[in-house]
Amino acid sequence: MTRKQKTEVAVFWSFRLMAAAVVGILAWILGFLIIKGAGVVSWEFFTEMPSDGMTSGGILSAIVGTLCLTVGSIIFAFPIGVMSGIYTTEYAPNNFVVKFIRVMTNNLSGIPSIIFGLFGMTLFVNTLGFGDSILAGSLTLGLLALPIVIRTTEEALKAIPDMYRNGSRALGATKLQTIRKVILPMAMPNIVTGLILAVGRVSGETAPILFTVAAYFLPSLPTSIFDQVMALPYHLYVLATSGTDLEASRPMAYGTALVLIIIVLIINISATLLRGYFGKKLK
Repeated sequence: MTRKQKTEVAVFWSFRLMAAAVVGILAWILGFLIIKGAGVVSWEFFTEMPSDGMTSGGILSAIVGTLCLTVGSIIFAFPIGVMSGIYTTEYAPNNFVVKFIRVMTNNLSGIPSIIFGLFGMTLFVNTLGFGDSILAGSLTLGLLALPIVIRTTEEALKAIPDMYRNGSRALGATKLQTIRKVILPMAMPNIVTGLILAVGRVSGETAPILFTVAAYFLPSLPTSIFDQVMALPYHLYVLATSGTDLEASRPMAYGTALVLIIIVLIINISATLLRGYFGKKLK
């Protein structure tokens, strides 16, 4: 075996070991949570409200609150993010202003989430008068997800070869028709992937909702967008650090963490299925 072949084999096995390490770490985390939290997970755990200082009962109110915040943030972030990505890629000239916007978008995605929480509290809770509510929390999480949606939309549109745009325009289609009928359907799998990445991020955030919507203990379901809610990430934090009885609430914390991981896995699997669906539809 030559030196180049030995180097290639060594690099190949290094990559293989790195990939195995990533899978192993994920399996370790899942196994740890399953061992620690499976004992408390039951149908009642999903369908009952927390009780006895959150040391018993279920997490229904936290699950519903998390879903409300996630859906609300995506309703806000997805259309604005996709339209912004379309504008900067398809309409705006490639000048200093557009480059500056892209730099600011990248910087926005790197801002710590607690800063978004402080901003959301100042703007949505206090200035606009929404109070601690689903609306304020959803808008704050939407701002957090917006850079991800914009950047993934831009990259998805840039990946479409210009020959499709030119061919459509040569056949008499307008620019809007070209984008709506040709470009967006081809870019949709990658756009959906970006959307799911944004959902995965906002569903596990604690700091933004801590300032804008999360309730310490609220064993009831929301009735309007101006209600406070419990949420799985903050509920997990409360159970693990500041519960009334830490030893009694710790199994509930592991069970809550397991449910949160399951929700994230379901979201990622859904993204894979949607990507495959749009890919087959495109073919």
